[in-house]
Amino acid sequence: MVDIVVRARPGHSTKGIISLGHRSFYCALGRSGINAQKREGDGHTPAGSFRLLAAFYRPDRVMRPITGLPLKALKRDDGWCDAPEDPRYNRSVKIPCSSSCENMWRSDGLYDLGVILDQNFTTRKRFGGSAIFFHVASAGLNPTEGCVAVPLETMTRLICEADRETRMRILL
Repeated sequence: MVDIVVRARPGHSTKGIISLGHRSFYCALGRSGINAQKREGDGHTPAGSFRLLAAFYRPDRVMRPITGLPLKALKRDDGWCDAPEDPRYNRSVKIPCSSSCENMWRSDGLYDLGVILDQNFTTRKRFGGSAIFFHVASAGLNPTEGCVAVPLETMTRLICEADRETRMRILL
């Protein structure tokens, strides 16, 4: 498997280029650009090399994707804990949740199809960043809160080529 490589576009810290092999696409990056020192809530897309842990999709909006990644169909009560003091920090939770958490069942379509990156997941640090996903971009590739995002058509193409050996390399 070829790595997915992400870099900022020259002169555009919140817009990037994502490449797989010889193919390249535009992507959205965090509102604060790429940084090697990710902190909770800073808006940075973290620089580094990250395993693709699992894919998720919203079954009422998109077809089940074909992928070599573990796959989960989202449910209405799926969330992701973003509270550093909670033992479930940077983990999937059910809503309602007693701590701060992100709703995975979104009305804006951003999580209709996505991938969980191994950023502060396998080895967690409080305030090390949470909910860093590779997901569907908003219209116009508006900046994310720290994720990498592409249009749905691009996500559908890339996810079908991903497997457990795929890494996303986000370059400074």
